[in-house]
Amino acid sequence: MFVPALLLVLLPLIPGGDPADGLRMGDPRAAGPAATELTIGRLQYGGGGDWYANPSSLPNLLEAIRERTGIPTALREAVVTPLDPTLPDHPVIHMTGHGNVAFTPEERAALRGYLEGGGLLHADDNYGMDEAFRREMAALYPDRPLVELPPDHPIFSVVYDFPEGLPKIHEHDGKPPQAFGIFHEGRLMVLYTYETDLGNGWEDAHVHGNPPELREEALRMGVNIFVYALTRTAP
Repeated sequence: MFVPALLLVLLPLIPGGDPADGLRMGDPRAAGPAATELTIGRLQYGGGGDWYANPSSLPNLLEAIRERTGIPTALREAVVTPLDPTLPDHPVIHMTGHGNVAFTPEERAALRGYLEGGGLLHADDNYGMDEAFRREMAALYPDRPLVELPPDHPIFSVVYDFPEGLPKIHEHDGKPPQAFGIFHEGRLMVLYTYETDLGNGWEDAHVHGNPPELREEALRMGVNIFVYALTRTAP
């Protein structure tokens, strides 16, 4: 699994002090062995749902991670399936969509191996994925229900502070945003962001017309998710 292998190399690149300062790519601490580029895996799943939704979201998020933390990231995400042999190379795999999600038994086994080996699955409901995603998580981990993360969970403060927890980016039904998780040995391995639609906030500004302050909130939360995936070793 990727995460433990490069963690010691990447830790010096994580911002310290004021989270808004970050390390810039010109900083000498961002040079040297850590030149290996990281990326996010976009999960291509079966069932007919639009796994490819929000096409500009992950490139924009990767750019924000690169510019704000100095962590070397690729320009684009990598499209992966649950059975892709490169799955363990990515500290985070992201899935989104508006419709159905379906995993085969073989895919569930591969996902369990990835997650329990140190990976993080971030699922961002793009309005319409909720029922199918919850069904598939119940099949993946029938003994580990999705539990709501409290605002003091470290994912809400690892770089940027969100004292009230998950920010609300897109209205949808007007319900409050919620972050749910599934844990393995005390470690968050599945993050489900619901009634927020972070991906809409990561997209190019003209796509959804979100105001700059909401796009900034979404990007900050995305940076937190990625950095948390690289540094988490405990609950």
